[in-house]
Amino acid sequence: QVQLVQSGGGLVQAGGSLRLSCTISGHTVSSLSMGWFRQAPGKEREIVGVITYSGDSTRYGDSVKGRFTISSDSAKNTVYLQMNTLKPEDTAVYYCAASTLYSASVITNIHLYRHWGPGTQVTVSS
Repeated sequence: QVQLVQSGGGLVQAGGSLRLSCTISGHTVSSLSMGWFRQAPGKEREIVGVITYSGDSTRYGDSVKGRFTISSDSAKNTVYLQMNTLKPEDTAVYYCAASTLYSASVITNIHLYRHWGPGTQVTVSS
């Protein structure tokens, strides 16, 4: 059973940076497609960044391109989301998710992610 433990997040001023971590148990990150998603109040959950099991390919939501970076560390069995130049509109609950589908391409369909972390609040003040 895949379990995801999230850490990081919190309150930061606009223009600042945060790093989220997602540590995996019950599976190895090198055999999972991983993603970060977020959900703001009253809005649907949206893609932030996804990465293939190999770590060779990534994709980002349009609103975070050039500011956020998703990466994986197989030695630590952890996926990270580095968030730079944060904006108030980045305020949301951020979720780590895993898909056991074996795909060489990034998986952008949120419904294909069957394992989810508990979420962590990120608040960006103006």
